[in-house]
Amino acid sequence: MLRSLLTPRWLLLHALFIVATIATGFLAVWQWDRAHEAGGSFQNLGYALQWPLFGAFTIFLWIKLIRMDFAQQRGEAEPATSADADEGSSTASAVSEEPERRRSRPLVPPPAPPVDSDEDPELAEYNRYLAGLDQSDQRTS
Repeated sequence: MLRSLLTPRWLLLHALFIVATIATGFLAVWQWDRAHEAGGSFQNLGYALQWPLFGAFTIFLWIKLIRMDFAQQRGEAEPATSADADEGSSTASAVSEEPERRRSRPLVPPPAPPVDSDEDPELAEYNRYLAGLDQSDQRTS
């Protein structure tokens, strides 16, 4: 497993993450020094405190990518597309193994019940106006 982290792709990613983490450290020190100069402000102090957080987030992403790669190698992660699956296996069997996920609500809400003129005359008039617009739009299409 650890051998996969030494591929050219991963070596480039390791270098990128190391450079990004070191860069955020240098930027934090630079903003800290700027905050303590005569022209420094609270904005510089804020940036000096933010850059270490960006560095910590970079390390978090690095670890997350490594864990995702290990999980994919163990077969825990589903392939992104059906083209990634073996040609010998059918997509129907791959779909049947995964439990169905159903929406908890429909994509389009159900229509509202019609409103009588006795209940709300303004709303009924507005609904008639919208229905007329819909009919005229359907005639022009």
